[in-house]
Order: sequence, then C-alpha cells, then structure tokens
Amino acid sequence: MSTARIDVVVPVHDEEDTVGRSLDALSAAVASLARDRPGVAVGVTLVLDGCTDGTAAVVDRARRTDPTWSGGALHVRTSAHVGVGRARALGTAHARLLADGVVPGRHWFAHTDADSRVHRDWLVQQVDAMLAGAHVLVGAVVPDPDDLDPVVLERWRRAHPPGATLGHVHGANLGVRADADAALGGFDPVPEHEDVRLVERARALGLDVRATTELPVVTSGRFAGRTPGGYAEHLRRTYGDAV
Repeated sequence: MSTARIDVVVPVHDEEDTVGRSLDALSAAVASLARDRPGVAVGVTLVLDGCTDGTAAVVDRARRTDPTWSGGALHVRTSAHVGVGRARALGTAHARLLADGVVPGRHWFAHTDADSRVHRDWLVQQVDAMLAGAHVLVGAVVPDPDDLDPVVLERWRRAHPPGATLGHVHGANLGVRADADAALGGFDPVPEHEDVRLVERARALGLDVRATTELPVVTSGRFAGRTPGGYAEHLRRTYGDAV
C-alpha cells in the first residue's frame, strides 16, 4: 500500500496534434518523480471527451511504445462530448478510485491539458506542495513560442517580465488535494472556467491556496481553442489584437 499518491487528470477533445507531446512530457515527469520522490504512487487519467479525430490512435500508440504507459500508469476513459468541466470531473472521479487505501490528505490531483507540456519536475513540485500542507496549488502557464507570431510573442513577453506575479488560474497547471476536492464538490459541469470557480470556492472557504510561477506549463499558443473563453481566446484578445 502506498502512503502517498498523485494522479494526473487530463481532459482531451480532438488533440491529435498535441496529445503525443503532452504524454511525452508527462512520461518524463513520472520518471523524475520516481527518481526524486521514490515511494509516491502515480497515475495518469485521460478523458477522451467526444474525440472525432485521431486522438485515440495517438494515445494508443503511446501506450504501446512508451514503457511508462505500457506498464499500466496510463488510464483512458471515453465520454460523449460533455465539455471540459464535466470531463475533468469524470477523470477526477476515476482517479479517486485508483487510490484505494491512500489517506485523502496524502492523495493529490494534478490537472493539466492535452495541448500542454509539463516541466519534467512538475510532479515533484505538486507532491511537495501536498507534503507541505497545501490544499490547492495554482501554477503558471506560458504559451508555446513556436505557435506565436514574433510580434505577438514580444507583446506577451513585455507583459510577463521575469518575476511577474501570477494573475490567472489555469486548468493546465492546477493541483488539488483529494480531501479538499471532495469538500469543494469537485469541478462544476460547465463548458469553461471550471478551474477558476473551484479556486474561488477554495479561497472563500479559507483553504490553503498557494500560487507559484516556478515550473510553468507550456501550453498551445493557438488563437482558436476548445472553449470560447479559454486561454486561446485570452491570447487572441489580449495580445493578438493588441495595438
């Protein structure tokens, strides 16, 4: 029986071009966790949310070719297209079942997205937050520079100088302790901003919500996202259309 466990939850909707790199990054993070925090069990749950493209084939190939996933650490669930809030909640519910026997205060949910790449030490950071007593960890994201026009990228960099404080909540980089998730009622079944709503409730209840700009998650710099008001729209509206 493990004394501590971390489960990564990833909602996925039509991400055949990005999910492979996301899984590669998570595989490296799992290896780093095993090396630096031995004894902490880990699992990754993908929720394929009404995918109609080649996402499932990319995931299946990763399961067959990457020893991290072929060993059983990767769990794949499918759903009708229920939206990111519901998909994240479904993944969390499945991950909770995997932690049978683990004390809730030693079980952590780490959330990211299928168009994102976590730092190799991201899971270590998440586990350390749990062990330090945090209920919620709000992390930073940075857009993939390869996706942005140089002018747009420079606008973003001017607005985010080194040492800039964290100003947003991102589902692509969010951690929640299992008992806190239960107390908060989990993610709302909404099409977007489920992450913001959860953190707002945590702060309103006086839970230990911590924020960090260290080890930001690299996320897609596209302007057309999977939700109408998500990070892609924020990039387009704030930096793409800026004058």
